[in-house]
Amino acid sequence: GCEGGNVSPHINWSGVPEGAKSLVVTMYDPDAPTGSGWWHWVVVNVPPGVTELPLGAGSAQGKLPAGAMAINNDASQPGYGGVCPPAGQTHRYVITVQALKVEKLELPPNATPALVGFMSWANGLGKASATVLGGR
Repeated sequence: GCEGGNVSPHINWSGVPEGAKSLVVTMYDPDAPTGSGWWHWVVVNVPPGVTELPLGAGSAQGKLPAGAMAINNDASQPGYGGVCPPAGQTHRYVITVQALKVEKLELPPNATPALVGFMSWANGLGKASATVLGGR
């Protein structure tokens, strides 16, 4: 019973570390009833001069910055997968922007959020996260 426009949120940031060559933006629900959480959105190879992803950028008709690439979410679809916690529950949604020391993560076409996390950790310069709550 989830309804809605499946529109990715507006995300903006500042203070990218000096020397950053690309960014990774993720949205993760650690409270999803899976045993391992749920990746709603993973965007890699965001140019370091970009400071926001506008409302709807990750949605079906949205537009990511030049060079950026959406990775499959946990619903096996590239781009944003909307939030829909079980009725009566409130979930945490952790939005993270991570600065990398490489211009591009070289990923296979079927890359998973876990692979992106591994490669981001290995090439990270710094990151910041914000947690928002959502329910229905």
